[in-house]
Amino acid sequence: MTQRLPPLNALKAFDAAARHLSVKLAAEELCVTPGAVSQMLKGLERHLGVKLFERVTRGIYLTDSGRDYLPPIRNALRQIAEASRRVAAPAAGSGLLTVSVTPFFASAWLVPRMKSFQDAHPDIDLQVIASSTLADFSREAIDVSVRHGLGRYAGLRSDRVVAVEMVAVAAPSLLAGRGLPAAAADLVDWPKVHDAERKAWAAWYAANAVHDSKPPRGPSFNDTGLLLDAIQAGQGAGLLPAAMITSQLADGTLLQLLEARQVEEFAYYLVCPEATQSQPKIAAFRAWMLQSAGDDRPAEMKTPYKFGNL
Repeated sequence: MTQRLPPLNALKAFDAAARHLSVKLAAEELCVTPGAVSQMLKGLERHLGVKLFERVTRGIYLTDSGRDYLPPIRNALRQIAEASRRVAAPAAGSGLLTVSVTPFFASAWLVPRMKSFQDAHPDIDLQVIASSTLADFSREAIDVSVRHGLGRYAGLRSDRVVAVEMVAVAAPSLLAGRGLPAAAADLVDWPKVHDAERKAWAAWYAANAVHDSKPPRGPSFNDTGLLLDAIQAGQGAGLLPAAMITSQLADGTLLQLLEARQVEEFAYYLVCPEATQSQPKIAAFRAWMLQSAGDDRPAEMKTPYKFGNL
């Protein structure tokens, strides 16, 4: 006989208590009393026949069984929330639209243009989540994502929004004893830092008609801000969007190695699951983004420092 499932509220209490390691904070999150949370946790432990928490004077902590139990329960709760969100879709062309974008794209492109979207679609509320990690649509309550890369994602629709000029830059300390390169080929043997996919340099070399068969070496970062920090620390030459580094080029903390070049394959893409691409609010946001990008030719990426055309 299939084992009876534990109560959903008890699982939610377990997840909250495990995150906060506090019955009091879990109760505040769930809008119930601490006594109610304690009863749900004890009932869940009786149901499973194992102890999930150790109770100490100043709080609680997970047992080995609790640590093993937490990841699949947390994943199941996320899946339930996502499935419920998708089924309980709001009226056509309205509701909350959650957009995951990189911090740089949010500040340089999306935020300066958001008012035009809100004016055109007052019934759609944008929730912008700044994140450098790829959105996991199966686990997170995210409708669309904007990421910089090649735009090839299995099971996802990908629309090219903005291609930006990429600049090869380095810290002055890295140029000591090397000098400025005369051509792209001169950078082949330089130390480099990379994006998370380690494909930007290969695409940049191809755009400059340079062949480099060696595998990419050096550190990689999934956050553009960290990539910038590594370049400024002299860890290697790197490729960054031109508009992102106007301040650093102006004050000399970074040096431009060669002329900026637009790498057509690498661009900012609007991404969403194929299964939800036709939802009215997603379709409206996609149409607005593509129209805004088209109106911007050449696309203008606004930085906190100054304006620049890419």
